[in-house]
Amino acid sequence: MQTYKIEIEGTVQGVGFRPFVYKLATQYALKGTVLNGTKGVEITLEATSAQLEIFLQALQKELPPLASIDTITVKQTEDHSFDGFTIISTDDEGEKTVRIPPDVSICQACEEELFDPSNRRYGYPFITCTHCGVRYSIIYDLPYDRKNTSMKFFEMCEVCEAEYTNPLDRRYHAQPIGCWECGPSLSLRDKSEELRVKSDALVDTAAQLLSEGKIVAVKGVGGYHLMCDATNEAAVQMLRDRKHRPTKPFAVMVRDIKMAGELAVISQMEEELLVSKERPIVLVRKKGNHEGLPLQVAPNISRIGLFLPYTPLHLLLLERFKRPLVATSANVTDEPICTNRDSLEKLKDVYDYILDHNRCIVNGCDDSVLMVVKQQQIILRRARGYAPASITLPFRLKNHTLAMGANQKSTVAIGFEDKAILSPHIGDLDSIGSVEYYKKNIETLERIYDFKPQIIIHDKHPNYESTKVAKTLAVGSEQIAVKEVQHHYAHILGVMAEKQLRGKVFGVAFDGTGYGDDGNLWGGEFMVCDYEGFERVAHLNYFKLLGGAKAIREPRRVALSLLFEEYGKEAVNLDNPTVISFGRSELQTYYVAWEKGLNAPLSSSMGRLFDAVASLLGVCHIMSFEGESGMLLEELYDSSISGVYTFGYEKGRIDVLPMIREILKEENTAVAVSRFFNTLIEMITVVYEGYHDLPLVCSGGVFQNRVLLKLLLNRFPNALLPNAFPPNDGGIALGQLMAGSRT
Repeated sequence: MQTYKIEIEGTVQGVGFRPFVYKLATQYALKGTVLNGTKGVEITLEATSAQLEIFLQALQKELPPLASIDTITVKQTEDHSFDGFTIISTDDEGEKTVRIPPDVSICQACEEELFDPSNRRYGYPFITCTHCGVRYSIIYDLPYDRKNTSMKFFEMCEVCEAEYTNPLDRRYHAQPIGCWECGPSLSLRDKSEELRVKSDALVDTAAQLLSEGKIVAVKGVGGYHLMCDATNEAAVQMLRDRKHRPTKPFAVMVRDIKMAGELAVISQMEEELLVSKERPIVLVRKKGNHEGLPLQVAPNISRIGLFLPYTPLHLLLLERFKRPLVATSANVTDEPICTNRDSLEKLKDVYDYILDHNRCIVNGCDDSVLMVVKQQQIILRRARGYAPASITLPFRLKNHTLAMGANQKSTVAIGFEDKAILSPHIGDLDSIGSVEYYKKNIETLERIYDFKPQIIIHDKHPNYESTKVAKTLAVGSEQIAVKEVQHHYAHILGVMAEKQLRGKVFGVAFDGTGYGDDGNLWGGEFMVCDYEGFERVAHLNYFKLLGGAKAIREPRRVALSLLFEEYGKEAVNLDNPTVISFGRSELQTYYVAWEKGLNAPLSSSMGRLFDAVASLLGVCHIMSFEGESGMLLEELYDSSISGVYTFGYEKGRIDVLPMIREILKEENTAVAVSRFFNTLIEMITVVYEGYHDLPLVCSGGVFQNRVLLKLLLNRFPNALLPNAFPPNDGGIALGQLMAGSRT
């Protein structure tokens, strides 16, 4: 008999791993101990070599549902005699590398208890166990113990404590454990005061208010939702009017997969995502009859974002309401999701009532958004259920590295040894509130992991808020080095990290805006990359963005600039939707600005080219939300239309003006849109031809376009796309880490 020390890293805390080990050791009559450490779980085991082998095999085959193992290290240690097998106190000494467990949906066992009248937690809106429920959103610190969460403010009753301390119970060390007697509780308020409603009638009352067409702010896991009856046209329109959100699609929460199937055509993979423990919003195709929901839920498009209830409160609400609910994030435009009543106060003119609870949200976390294209999972927003994310890098970092991400769809990341920890989706850094929330996410990762950066890496854009924060953090510290990384290079590096690529790749980075090495705004880039650097081998010819940042919201400005490029001043006389959208004096003014380069920066952006085509065809002149033009072009694509438009390619520059001329002559909008998409794939084909011996890696926000992705994968089935992280700027921080110093 010998004594072994087994160290296990991965998602092994807060997921029932220690009681699992306890039961396994008891089953095999083994003696020793198990504890939570700063790197994961540590097991000391008294066993023969044969017993050890059997134990390790069972350990990996019979994991709890939320657990995953990255590494197992086994070392023989000094012999020790144990009386039995015990779970011992947490060891919180040493560098923290353990994964923070994400928030996941209610499990089947808890759902059955929730609706069982004989169960003591019948109807309890916060029922949970070791296999489900809140995690990251309530954590102050690691290790994941109750004292380090917002549940420390709720003292367990005797019955809950008995469950919590019994290694054979499903709720052993389930940190958010509680019940009607001792756990968090609900309240219902109007805009001024709490309503006097019995605790077991609060959900019924909220459901009644929703059925009357009211808008209710409902506190969930990582923030509040604004909810209304998705089948009530007047209620949906009222929410749009109050939130100043004219056309951006609303997400819809449905009771179960049967209700989802009544509203949309759902593939097997989409269904698997909908019912998964992460419970993301999944973009699926609406059913053609549109009988279930008014058009105001998702205007002008054939897709809808559906998701299933992931908390017991949501389940109770949908069970009472029995109809789909609009469930959109409660936030002011371009600001983070509201996580407490103080932040929700900004929306007092939007909601009528608040269904609240008294469990503090420590770390805000929005809903994740996914879609499926050609059997590939594409993440559009990586948040609840998927974040914070921990991945193993293809190399070890020499220094502790903080990556600041970008300015839109922002995330941050920390890196140490061969580990990267990515924050959940933070959002756009366009307001004081969003920048403060961004800083809070950095502080959270630094606090939880006792992390002090030695290198801070940021985007090259000098005016990004993330760049400004990076420089502020480094002020006064000689120990912190600061490094900048080009935006599109970081896009490709992020995919290389996910796919564990080590050599050179051919990268295609298509997005809206990124600061280039020459000071211009890049976005239609072809580059040969490795971890040492990149060579920009091709790009779209530069065109001017009339009005600078205003051109991002107004596709017609980009289109007009391209018309000036091709026709000069005569463009103002063209009979075209873009030209018609401006007044005569505006056209004269913009021509002077274009000619003299006044507030008209140069851009090679593929995202802006999408905008220009949408305006030239009269599809979209002014956008009410980011990506609207591309979404509307998707709707017009016809796969039966073949052919491509002409474009020039010489000395690494792609000239799109020949294509613009041909689009202007096209009488059929669907033909124009379809050939435009086909032409983009032809551009990639032509440029990649000289580099086909390298892996093709594609990233950037434009690759969120479903039609473009499908065409790309049809032409290049082996093209590598981000699947675990968004192709948009939500993956930039990971790419920045990859540009850090390596050992």
